Amino acid sequence: MKALVTGATGFVGSHLAEALRRRGDEVTVLARSARKAEALQPLGVRVVSGDLRDTAALGRAAQEQDEIYHVAGVVAARSEAEFLAANRDGTANVVAAVEAVGRPRLVLVSSMAAGGPSPRDHPLRGDESPAPVTAYGRSKLAAEQVVRRSALPWTIIRPPTVYGPRDREVLKVFRLVRLGLAPVFGDGTQQLSAVHGADLAEALIAAARSGATMGRTYYACHAEVVTSAELVRRVGEAMGRRPLVIPVPALVGRALLGMTETAARIARQTTILTTDKANEFFQPAWTGDPGPLTRDTGWSAARDLRTGLAETYRWYRSAGWL
Repeated sequence: MKALVTGATGFVGSHLAEALRRRGDEVTVLARSARKAEALQPLGVRVVSGDLRDTAALGRAAQEQDEIYHVAGVVAARSEAEFLAANRDGTANVVAAVEAVGRPRLVLVSSMAAGGPSPRDHPLRGDESPAPVTAYGRSKLAAEQVVRRSALPWTIIRPPTVYGPRDREVLKVFRLVRLGLAPVFGDGTQQLSAVHGADLAEALIAAARSGATMGRTYYACHAEVVTSAELVRRVGEAMGRRPLVIPVPALVGRALLGMTETAARIARQTTILTTDKANEFFQPAWTGDPGPLTRDTGWSAARDLRTGLAETYRWYRSAGWL
């Protein structure tokens, strides 16, 4: 198969490019950074220089592809308009470029944030009415709507927390646990789903290669559900430590997030730790049901959280990140 991957220089996209190449597929990647693209060269991928605003580059990259995996997007921005420009408008550019050259399968990597939080003990399946609670979630839902209106055969995947080798977000939890601390927003009972990056890559490919997934939205995650307190304890277990779990009440958490947001603005940087993000951090649950995806593709996550975190920790140590 010939496959185009946007966002291949990032965490999820790099795992996907690796998984495709292991199958012997021809992989084209769109990369705005030549330096970051160098890391993909050992895989034998074709690199097209450009970003989601570069319609000419998108057109070149989309030529003669069987599958399009749209992974690129932003998780941190200074405003809702910035989120929409990257996630909605970038997706629209991809769709337009692909429609101009044919009708390959399109898999959009969205986010659980697009669907919104789940009720406690009731994981979402993908057919519920979406209810995002942050600007990021709304921008990812807007990207989904662009895809749904397209003429392409599409599938949407909404991952939850994604972790694994090369991930820098869950790395922050490992670094806190190394200090013996494990702050959690709320009382630690928030329910969470998670998926290892390599397992998510396999889910994306399985979705692209099943006729049953066309026109459907899925949650790709391990069936295991843990609380936020259990998550940080599992990180500690992987490291051979027993961290002190520190509940962060909503009032305190929102104040701390306000300070990190202000600091980022002063430094002219972006951060996911904003007051808007508090609308996600203090929900009762963020859980998905992988059952529909398993039913339609046969895929299931190979790594439970203990196995995946242990693997991740070993990689962090070997890479010198911890």
